[in-house]
Amino acid sequence: MSRPASPKTLADWEALAAGLSLESRAFIDDAFVEAASGETFDTLNPATGERLARVASCDAADAEIAVGHARAAFDGGAWSRLAPGRRKKVLLRLADLMEANKHELALLDTLDMGKPVGSSLGDMAGAIGCIRYQAECIDKLYGEVAPTGEETLALVLREPLGVVASIVPWNFPLMMTAWKIAPALAAGNSVILKPSEKSPLSALRLAQLAREAGLPRGVFQVLPGFGHTVGKALALSMQVDCLAFTGSTGVGKQLMQYAGQSNLKRLYLECGGKSPNLVFADCKDLDRVARHAAEAIFHNQGEVCIAGSRLLVENTIREAFVEKVLAAAEAMQPGDPLDPESFMGAIVDEAQHQRILDYIRRGVEEGARLRCGGEALEGQGLFIPPTVFDGVTPAMAIGREEVFGPVLSVFGFDSEEEAVAMANDSDFGLAAGLWSQDIDRIMRVTRRLASGQVFVNNWAGGDQTMPFGGVKQSGNGRDKSHHSLEEYSDLKSVWMSLAT
Repeated sequence: MSRPASPKTLADWEALAAGLSLESRAFIDDAFVEAASGETFDTLNPATGERLARVASCDAADAEIAVGHARAAFDGGAWSRLAPGRRKKVLLRLADLMEANKHELALLDTLDMGKPVGSSLGDMAGAIGCIRYQAECIDKLYGEVAPTGEETLALVLREPLGVVASIVPWNFPLMMTAWKIAPALAAGNSVILKPSEKSPLSALRLAQLAREAGLPRGVFQVLPGFGHTVGKALALSMQVDCLAFTGSTGVGKQLMQYAGQSNLKRLYLECGGKSPNLVFADCKDLDRVARHAAEAIFHNQGEVCIAGSRLLVENTIREAFVEKVLAAAEAMQPGDPLDPESFMGAIVDEAQHQRILDYIRRGVEEGARLRCGGEALEGQGLFIPPTVFDGVTPAMAIGREEVFGPVLSVFGFDSEEEAVAMANDSDFGLAAGLWSQDIDRIMRVTRRLASGQVFVNNWAGGDQTMPFGGVKQSGNGRDKSHHSLEEYSDLKSVWMSLAT
């Protein structure tokens, strides 16, 4: 069967999928190997229920082996002491290989976790851009000369940390991987990646490309498996110097305990969210704002940490605005993830599918007004349509807990002060949106929102130059931008006496 070089239609993507050869073994010390135990787990296509592959299920024994190789590679200096410009060249080569294989990589994420292939292609652009940005940054960050007297010279140097373990989620598999590994590798560290057991395939393909790009032996390794086995082992390892995690707040808290129980390793967390999206009555194009508000929650099936799941609307326009959101949602129904025309795809697995439906049921029981959606689609696959609740209060589960699905909760407010108080009344602080034409209000409210990032008259804007991360129980990590390089570097002070 022919495989189109640049697939554009459902048939093109189906043809490409039919010809895939899936790597399912762990990547340890520059080789693909079975797990030490021989155990495997199934990764399934959530749109069809079909098994894609039996993947090596790594555990503590594999973690110990990989950490040993990572430490040896770091101490050997083939990467850690390589000149920044030469590291840059290798990472740019990796980005070029990802670009050449972007359709395959996008397809792997779509098959593995159910997202629409058009969305996956967008993720590839973000992942490739991240690798290139971090590669270009590394030879442009300088150390410092401290302000001392002329009898001394004090230098502040930047050095790699050592062994970095990166644990990434399933909702943006390769893009989140790039955000974690690119700055860590650029800084000269050895990196062990644990992809989610729900979406391991693109990470294993990336390992093939990393080897082809010329990353030295042991510098980049991939351990598929479960959080309570291999993830826990990496977090408790005395030889892992830094742990970078994106995922739920609950798991983030557990990882903090593991860091303390082991070597007090550096820990960067990007955790959950319940992001508020504030719409004021002075917006001049409510149709456009409504489309963005719908996209903010229904993109990627709502399986997004920054999803605009709390829509706060000024009461004078609330009824009319909700009708516009409902109209926009109608055009965002789920479809075949391999169809480039599909806005939404399948929910990642049966457990998440049922979790979302349970939240919808609780929303109805707690008295919220269901305006659309609310039931799983019949037939094959795990599909839930856009679901909107109005009349939500902060006491309701759908109003305060992270659903991680296509469920929008609408609140009303009468004043700016009420809107800010409602927005900040959350355990989370990952993202917030603000829609207004009043520049004075924009400046006041953005400073008062307790959030790591605020989007003004847009949602999820920004590029690689803007750091990504949250406050409160959304974590302390800062992905993207040159700030992430600082997380994976250590500072060394050198004090030199110049006295004769």
